[in-house]
Amino acid sequence: MGFMDQQDAWEHCLERAALTDVGLRRANNQDSMAVVVASSPEKLERRGHLFVVADGMGAHAAGELASKLATDVIPQSYHKLGEQPPPEALAAAIRDANDRIHQRGMANEEFKGMGTTVTALVVLPEGALLGQVGDSRGYRVRGNRIEQLTFDHSLVWEMRAAGQIPEDDVPSYIPRNIITRSLGPNAQVDVDIEGPFPLQPGDTFLLCSDGLSGQVRDDEIGKILSCMSPQEAVQALVDLANLRGGPDNITVIVVRITGPQTANGDQKQADAPHRSPPKPVSTTAWILMGFFGVATVFLAAMQLVIPAVISAVATAVVGGIAFFRRYGSVPEFHYDGKPLGKAPYTSSNATPDAAFADRLAKLAQQLRDAASNEDWQIDWSGFNAHSEKALAAARATDYVEAVRQYCQAVSFMMGELRVQRGRERKNSDSSVIDLF
Repeated sequence: MGFMDQQDAWEHCLERAALTDVGLRRANNQDSMAVVVASSPEKLERRGHLFVVADGMGAHAAGELASKLATDVIPQSYHKLGEQPPPEALAAAIRDANDRIHQRGMANEEFKGMGTTVTALVVLPEGALLGQVGDSRGYRVRGNRIEQLTFDHSLVWEMRAAGQIPEDDVPSYIPRNIITRSLGPNAQVDVDIEGPFPLQPGDTFLLCSDGLSGQVRDDEIGKILSCMSPQEAVQALVDLANLRGGPDNITVIVVRITGPQTANGDQKQADAPHRSPPKPVSTTAWILMGFFGVATVFLAAMQLVIPAVISAVATAVVGGIAFFRRYGSVPEFHYDGKPLGKAPYTSSNATPDAAFADRLAKLAQQLRDAASNEDWQIDWSGFNAHSEKALAAARATDYVEAVRQYCQAVSFMMGELRVQRGRERKNSDSSVIDLF
């Protein structure tokens, strides 16, 4: 049996697809991704399949460089650390990426302070592992639920975890886009490792940047993943995020388990953890403490008692987190064979229903109207075929097929409109009409 035949004998147990898109409001794409599929059953058992999403931050090309370094370094380092258990190797690889990004930032004034989020998924015979720094996300759909398996390192999530703001109501004066941890800005970084999560056929994992999660709700993501193949789903999710404004770069990786992996690998036991040296308080922490400190004084002077109290609490929470990370008893990470992390952090219903199918039907109709009003050259036969199948499925209460066909109608139209924009760019020096 040749190598390709051997590969076919085991790789059929996994489906995957990946897509990155600049969005509608950004000039360049600062997201990066990596898909590293094990090249043999032996490598699958020892190191698994690796998937990485990174969302860069920084002026000029700094964010793009930071995310690219992350998705280059993490796979290389992870596979070099073959003697370490996968959880330790994954954490060490993410720290290696942090070192490389930080060094590049310190060596060039233009790149100083650059950073990136990272979410990494390793699919092993004994289960799935996730590594996390920042607010890109990792999800799992199992049955009728979608669960977020990663914790957002953002001010909002940190304050929620500390019980300072309610779960479902974030005050408007608390910024939602401030992250509390990233790769690059500081010489050291804490890495969250979650899992391993035992695998079942049908489990679907999704990694994404916040260009998706900021525009598409968890339950909507889950419903689309429940209805579509990975290849169809990544396109539908990117299209939906763009239709809702596309304010940021969008990156999506979908991995579906279609059968048992190879025989379980051994998990190495490690010695008891030992303490790391104190870590410096991050620049982000100082900025946040200063921001909320000034806000507290201002709100108190305005006699806005409740907002002033909340702002003071936020100052204390950020300060407590920062100084605990410097002086607290945080052990250097060693894997002892027990499940890691506290996931899932959220859970939503992923069952396709009439309401979601109707929402997609209205979206498809809006696209039809926009194309007709602008007199674009559209292959209506393809769009109409998907729309008619979707309508028939919805009438038969087959919402899985209805959602799938409506998503395909939307993606078909988005593809046609992208072609139309290309024609207009070639035929005119004037600005292209914004699709949305």
